[in-house]
Amino acid sequence: MLKIPTFSNEEIFNRLLKNKSKSNYWNYIRELRKRKSTDIYQKATELTNSNDDHAKVIGINILAQFGYPRKHKKQILKNYFNLLKSKNSINVISSILYGIGHNNEILTDNQLDIICRFKYSKSATIRYSLAFALSGVENDNAINTLIQLSNDKDSDIRDWATFGIGSQTALDNLEIRQALWERVNDTDRTTRDEAIAGLAKRKDHRIKEILKNELNNADNLSSLTLEAIEDLDDKDFIELIEQKIKKNRTEQTIPEDWLVSTLEKLMGNTIDR
Repeated sequence: MLKIPTFSNEEIFNRLLKNKSKSNYWNYIRELRKRKSTDIYQKATELTNSNDDHAKVIGINILAQFGYPRKHKKQILKNYFNLLKSKNSINVISSILYGIGHNNEILTDNQLDIICRFKYSKSATIRYSLAFALSGVENDNAINTLIQLSNDKDSDIRDWATFGIGSQTALDNLEIRQALWERVNDTDRTTRDEAIAGLAKRKDHRIKEILKNELNNADNLSSLTLEAIEDLDDKDFIELIEQKIKKNRTEQTIPEDWLVSTLEKLMGNTIDR
């Protein structure tokens, strides 16, 4: 096992730049991030201006979560947006968007307008990283972009965008609810679960019958469905969960602790097991 903490900054940078193996790539990145020294910040910034995409992405990734606590966030974002002014590869743009996503709580409206334009990208990789970049941002353009992405042809993009408008924001309006309802019957199971969870979080009681069906018919009930039942907080589910616990003791399709925890939260007390 490599003892990465014992390596010098220079040695880690050399390994990142020269090693072909990806086995320790993120371990090296995380180590440099947490050291948060000025020379690492300067070196990473220099790398973002490299003509070599591999080096550029290394710099972008180091800066994305630089420092514990985080440091230079505004300057890092400024650097990212300067990079977006140039022609870049899909991998570089995607890495920038992920980096922006880790710092998106301080984005300006103008910066949001710039990245939201990537919703028109032909690259699924870029559209996916955009959905990540906008997750948790309570801005009209960001929400509208996520709504559009929640209808993307790529299921991974639909999943993350639905998560973004469903669970990562407390905003509640007709447009968000309509977008979530459009995903309730999605062919992708995870996307469907995220849509149901988002509607339950908003106390949309039209989702009640769908949650009942999920509880009664699903062979492998997801934890997200149970969380949605908790969020909806409808006491009619107490009896249904009790029945499910009894049935599950024979079928053993899901961990009993999940069901018991949901029942406890619905009843508001500790249950004698």
